[in-house]
Amino acid sequence: MRPRERRETSEQDLFRSRLDQIIDMNHALVKLARTIDWRFLEAKFGAVYTDKPGQPPLPTRLMAGLSILKHTYDLSDEALCDRWVENPYFQYFCGEEFFQHALGFDRSSLTRWRQRMGEEKLQALLQESLAVATRTDAMKPSDLARVVIDTTVQPKAVMFPTDAKLLNRARERLVRLTKKLGVSLRQSYRRVGKLALIKHQRYAHAHQFKRANRSLRKLKTYLGRVIRDIERRIVGNKICGKRSYGRCSWPGACWSRSAASAAARSIPCTRLRWSASARARRTSLMSSASR
Repeated sequence: MRPRERRETSEQDLFRSRLDQIIDMNHALVKLARTIDWRFLEAKFGAVYTDKPGQPPLPTRLMAGLSILKHTYDLSDEALCDRWVENPYFQYFCGEEFFQHALGFDRSSLTRWRQRMGEEKLQALLQESLAVATRTDAMKPSDLARVVIDTTVQPKAVMFPTDAKLLNRARERLVRLTKKLGVSLRQSYRRVGKLALIKHQRYAHAHQFKRANRSLRKLKTYLGRVIRDIERRIVGNKICGKRSYGRCSWPGACWSRSAASAAARSIPCTRLRWSASARARRTSLMSSASR
């Protein structure tokens, strides 16, 4: 059912005074209420409703006026409802004739009204605001010929590049790349890496920097282990002569004397991230191959 729009009737009440008799008619909100074309907004927003039977919704001027006041004064729905009860200028702007001591609608009505209108219908408020600015000489039509948009303070879904997040992201991308190429890793450290990242963020937020540094060292360790595992897989596959990734269970298991001599000539001796056991095994193989 369509909303029942209120109209100024100029009716007198012996026990209540009209708002236009107790407020300053030169107030900015009063002038703005006289300038806005409420019939245009009623036609735009009223097209959403149908003439089917049911309880009539709240008047369009009330809901549209509340939306304008909300964005003008940057208020939440709760703060807007509180100020509407105590501010006669807010009530006059929304079409009330007499001062209301109680809220005639629920706060959730604002949310439901915005959801019912949608983004396309709410653009009528922007259209009417530009029309009011043109009628009151606050803006010239030539000012709209070119619009400069500055996105300096526009909120974006960009993660702040901390050391912990960068380390965890590097490990995740390496694991994803190995799965794509068919390299089988001993461990991806996905669960423990995520847990270490969460702990680092919580400890850093609580200013417990010693614990945060321990979690950061764990992330570095997990990334280093993944890199070392990838290096061993690739080196083992090259020595075995198998070009496809992931065929060797461990590179040291496929080493022979001829392979060791070839590895001694092809692999530089200044490699990093070799454990003590792997370094000793490599040295023994190289010495046996030289004999």
